[in-house]
Amino acid sequence: MKKSELNKLGQDELNKKLKDNQEALVNLRFQKALQQLEHPQAISLLKKEIAQVKTVIREFELGKRGN
Repeated sequence: MKKSELNKLGQDELNKKLKDNQEALVNLRFQKALQQLEHPQAISLLKKEIAQVKTVIREFELGKRGN
């Protein structure tokens, strides 16, 4: 998901997206441990997206975003 798409989401949607991404990351790590992961770069891309979502959520908490 692009940063511009994250900016359009509300705080509740961002929290749901964060939870979904964290669950997907756990699944990818299990696949990696079992030697079933076809695209190892997917882990780093998902971690980057989680960081972006957390940043936008933190901006809401600090009042820099007002939805």
